[in-house]
Amino acid sequence: MDFSTIVILIGVLFYALTCLAIFDIARKDFGGVHLKALWAFIALIPFFGPPIYFVVGYRRGTPKTAALKGS
Repeated sequence: MDFSTIVILIGVLFYALTCLAIFDIARKDFGGVHLKALWAFIALIPFFGPPIYFVVGYRRGTPKTAALKGS
């Protein structure tokens, strides 16, 4: 593989991670809109945001279905 193929594959990987992070943020309840917006902003930071979200923020929110069942 040449260098440009590796760069494109890395870009596609980080695009997929960003999409997964945004979808996960959309389906979770973080206790307020401002926290959800903050995590979405962090997830959109190129190359650093998705890993930060999956390491730090992934377990913070609760799925909306679990939040509704607990009410």
